[in-house]
Amino acid sequence: MVENITSNEGSRILGRDAQRNNILAARVVAETVKTTLGPKGMDKMLVDKVGNIIITNDGVTILKEMDIEHPAAKMIVDIAKTQDLEVGDGTTTAVMLAGKFLENAEKLLDQGIHPTIITRGYRWAEEKAQIILKELSVEIDSEEELMKIAQTAMTGKGAEYLREKFSEIIVEAVKMVSEKGKVDLEDIRIEKQKGKSLEDTELIKGIVLDNERVNLEMPKRVENAKIALVEEALEIKGLETETRLSISTPEQLQSFMNQEDSLLKSKVEKIKNSGANVLIVQKGIDELVQFYLARAGIYVVRRVSKKDMQSLSKATGARVVSKLTELREEDLGFAAYVEERKEGGEGMTYIMGCKNPKALTILIRGGTDHVIDEVERAIRDALGDVASTMEDSKVVAGGGAVEIELCKRLKEFANTLRGRERLAVEEFASAMEFIPRTLAENAGMDPIDVLTELRASHDANNRNAGLNLFTGKIEDTMMKGIIEPLKVKTQAIASASEVAIMILRIDDVIAARKSQGRPGTLSNMSGYD
Repeated sequence: MVENITSNEGSRILGRDAQRNNILAARVVAETVKTTLGPKGMDKMLVDKVGNIIITNDGVTILKEMDIEHPAAKMIVDIAKTQDLEVGDGTTTAVMLAGKFLENAEKLLDQGIHPTIITRGYRWAEEKAQIILKELSVEIDSEEELMKIAQTAMTGKGAEYLREKFSEIIVEAVKMVSEKGKVDLEDIRIEKQKGKSLEDTELIKGIVLDNERVNLEMPKRVENAKIALVEEALEIKGLETETRLSISTPEQLQSFMNQEDSLLKSKVEKIKNSGANVLIVQKGIDELVQFYLARAGIYVVRRVSKKDMQSLSKATGARVVSKLTELREEDLGFAAYVEERKEGGEGMTYIMGCKNPKALTILIRGGTDHVIDEVERAIRDALGDVASTMEDSKVVAGGGAVEIELCKRLKEFANTLRGRERLAVEEFASAMEFIPRTLAENAGMDPIDVLTELRASHDANNRNAGLNLFTGKIEDTMMKGIIEPLKVKTQAIASASEVAIMILRIDDVIAARKSQGRPGTLSNMSGYD
C-alpha cells in the first residue's frame, strides 16, 4: 500500500505515487514543446514578470525560460541543455522522446511489470538503436549536402524564407574555422544589429566588435592595419594604500606631475615603436594617453572582453600581450582595414580582410529585436548541425524516416527476445513513432493516415521514406535533401533513454535538508509552474 508521509521536515512521496508523479511532470514538459516540432511547428510567446517577451519555437530556449519547479521536470530540461551543448539542435526531439518513453513505461507499470525489468529492456533497445542508426547513416562530403543540412535545421524557424542565403553563410563560416575536421563554434561570433533587413545579414571574414573608437580625433578607417592586442590598462591607477607626499616647493609639485605625464608618454612611445596603427585594449585607457594616441593617428578600442580578445587573436594572427613592455613587432596581427561604422545610432568596429582567419563574425540585421533573436537561434541550430556533420560526415534521412525504420527494426529485435524485457523493447520502439506522428499533426495532416502509409512504405524496404511537409507526401527524404546529422539522433536517443531510465528507478521522493541545516520542502512536487 502506498502512502504519503508528511512531517515537519517536509513531504515525502513513495512507491507508485512517486513514479506517477514524476512521469506526469516529464510528459507535461514534452507536451509543452511538441507543437514546435518540424517546419510547420508553432511558436511560443514567453513573458517574464517584468514584461520582457521572447517569441520562439526553439525547444531549449522555451525550457530554459519556463519557470519549472518540479524536480523530475528539471531533469528533462537538463537533457535539452545537454543536447544543445553537444550538438546544437534536436532539443525538442530529445525532450519528446523522453516523455514518450516514460508514458509507454507507465503502461507496463500498470500491468505489474517491475521498473527494473523495464529499464533493462530500455537499455537493450537503446544499444540496438545506436547500432541501427549507424547502419542507416550515409557518408557525405559535398558542400551542397552540408547546405541541405543547414536548410533542414532552419526550416520552420524565423530564417526559413532566407534559408538558402543563410546556409551558404553558415557552411562557408564552418569550413573556414575548421581545423583537421574539428570545429569550435566559439570561433564563429554572432553579432546583432537592428536596422536594415534580414537580407542584409552577412559573413564578415574578420571580427565585428560592439565598441567604437575611444576618441573622435582618431582616424575613422585604417588601411593595412597592424593590430596590437594588450591586456594591461593604459592608465595610472590610484594608490591602494594611504600615501603621504611631502612637497615643500612648487618645483617639486611640478616635477611630480611631470613624472606622471612622462610615464604615460612612455606607454604611447612603446606602442608607436612597435609599428602598431590599431590598438585594442582589454582594460581602461587614460584620457591623456588617448590624446597622444589620437595625435599619432592610431585607432584605439578599449574595454574589450577577454573572449573577444581571443577571437581577435585567432582572426588577425596577433598575440595577446599581458604587459605593454612585452609588445614587439612580431606580436602584431594584420587586417586589410579597420573601420568604425555607425548604423542605427550604434558605433561598431569592423576588422576586415584578415588573412586565413580562424575566427569569423556573422552579422545579423533585422527590423526588430524579436526577429533578430529568433534568426540567431535558427542560425545557431544550423551551425551546430553543420559542425557535427563536418566532424563525422554521417547523416540520416529526415522527415520521420529514420524513426519509422528504427521502430520497425527494434520490433524485429524484440521478437528475438524472451521474458518481459521484450515488452519494454516494443514500447521503446513504439515511442519512435511519436516524432513522425507529431510532424503530421503540426502540419494539419491526419497522423493515422500518415503513419499507416509510412509503415507500409518501410515494410516494402523503402528505408528512407519520410514525410515531406512541403509537398504533403511520403517521399524518399534522403533524395529530396531533407537530411539530419547522425549525431543529432544518436545524442537525442541516448539522452532521452538515460533520463527515462533514471526517473523510472525513483520510488521515493524525500525533501532533503538544505546546506544551512534548515529542512527543505516539497511544496511544489505535486506539479510545476
